[in-house]
Amino acid sequence: MKVNGKKLPLSELKSSQIPDLLEYLKIRPEMVAIQRNGSILKREFWDQTELLEEDQLEILRFVGGG
Repeated sequence: MKVNGKKLPLSELKSSQIPDLLEYLKIRPEMVAIQRNGSILKREFWDQTELLEEDQLEILRFVGGG
């Protein structure tokens, strides 16, 4: 699969679930939104979504400021 344009094999993760991906990347879940194959994935479905090798993910970070 690709995450933010970089290849990441699913075999590097504990499981093919989004929480394990975020843990692997050391990203706090409350600070991001995830786009999967062009569509925003609702947070309530993260635990139920199976990631696939052909997935393209964009992890969007929330940034504060003014």
